[in-house]
Amino acid sequence: MKLTRMTLLTALGLTFLPMAADAQMLTLEECREMAVMNNKDLQIAQQKIQIAGYDRKIALANYFPNVSAAGGYMYNSHNLSLISQDASNALTGTGTHLQGAFTDKITAILSDPAIGQIVAGSPELQKVVQQLQGIDIATPINKIGSEINDAFTIDIEHMFAGAVSLQQPVFMGGKIVAANRIAKLAEDLAKEQYDIAYQDVVVNVDQAYWQIVSVAGKVRLAEAYADLLHQMEHDVDIMIAEGVATGSDALTIKVKANEADMLLTKARNGMVLSKMLLCKLCGLDLGSEITLADEKIEKFPMAQIAPQTTMEEIFDARPEIRSLSTASEIYRKKVAVTRADMMPHIAITANYFVTNPNLRHGWQTTWDGMFNAGVMVKIPIIHGCETMNRVRKAKAEAELTQFRLEDAKEMITLQVTQCREQESEALEKLIMAESNLASAEDNMRTASIGFTEGIVTTNTVLQAQAAWLKAHSEYIEAGVELQMCEVSRRKAEGRICSGVPAI
Repeated sequence: MKLTRMTLLTALGLTFLPMAADAQMLTLEECREMAVMNNKDLQIAQQKIQIAGYDRKIALANYFPNVSAAGGYMYNSHNLSLISQDASNALTGTGTHLQGAFTDKITAILSDPAIGQIVAGSPELQKVVQQLQGIDIATPINKIGSEINDAFTIDIEHMFAGAVSLQQPVFMGGKIVAANRIAKLAEDLAKEQYDIAYQDVVVNVDQAYWQIVSVAGKVRLAEAYADLLHQMEHDVDIMIAEGVATGSDALTIKVKANEADMLLTKARNGMVLSKMLLCKLCGLDLGSEITLADEKIEKFPMAQIAPQTTMEEIFDARPEIRSLSTASEIYRKKVAVTRADMMPHIAITANYFVTNPNLRHGWQTTWDGMFNAGVMVKIPIIHGCETMNRVRKAKAEAELTQFRLEDAKEMITLQVTQCREQESEALEKLIMAESNLASAEDNMRTASIGFTEGIVTTNTVLQAQAAWLKAHSEYIEAGVELQMCEVSRRKAEGRICSGVPAI
């Protein structure tokens, strides 16, 4: 007249088997891997590691010389003249003026009557006078004047210039060394931040995973409980017909059966929402059909309490402590960087310049250049004690980070102790829940047999079933709680290793 519990669960399993066959089977490790692969925070943290790596390489470049080249061209609408326009005109017209003066002088000489008679009486003198009058003085002297004028004119219509420079820092007060150390520490800090984000993702996935396992167990429990009540409702109807039960018994069982159906509906809705949350964490579509490897687990394993590690080992393993330690070291190095501004800076420079026109031998429109080298020394003297106050500020920031580090160690010590106690308590709770479950099953079996034989009342059976339901629910909750406590304890002890991806 009624199904046993095992037969009922087997029937339920066969009923849902076709639906589960179409669903994607996921293990806890697969859920973690998908969540890590699709989590945006981890992708951002990974990019920050890559950026920090580039910053480290940028800081390393400060050890090497800085070589640069520059070039330029300029067009000017006018040239430059070192003399005035009147002087320029005088130079370019000197030959013309001399030619006119020379001709006037000869004319004045020949106008003298005595000389005129002598020249007129001598053909040879007439020939000499004609040759003198035909001499061209203007052209060569004007040419010389033009050349002198050009020498005072600077051709800047088309100007070209180029330079190659080299700068090599020799001593920067320790700033370059400290900056490189800071860049390396910043990269380590980015990796530690990735570890923190990774652990948060793993813990969130584990909690969502075991939440589904808990809800799935309660769904099966609600189904079994509802079937038991419906079967009991059927048995009472038969017993009423035989005259061994009353309508009040049937009404009481019907109310309990309706409550069981409502409980089953809530459990199934909770299962849908829990799986949607896990799909979101894993980067799957929210409507994806998934089945967990531990979804139908009947007996939770009794986790063994891991051997306790020392707090110093835990501090070394926790990324939060490593992160604060790295930040503290960065602030100490910033003190060195700030202090370097109070020390002399020495650098070697070398340059090669080339221009057209060039000034090496006058202003010539040809390419020519020169090389120079030197040493630059910068010695800061005073600037309102600004640098000194910046050093003090950096020291205060370093001390502040150290205080935060000590406070974090105290909080982690408290957290580890609490997680260990909670895991131990959860283990004891699971042992007790398993014992209570066995007692509740025996009690329900005895009550069911007595009810069938007519020697146990309906209320007694219902109470036995309610106790069985409560014992099963507490067993599921205790088993899932132990798994979650184990994950929390592993995180608190720094046992969740991320394996930061290589960049």
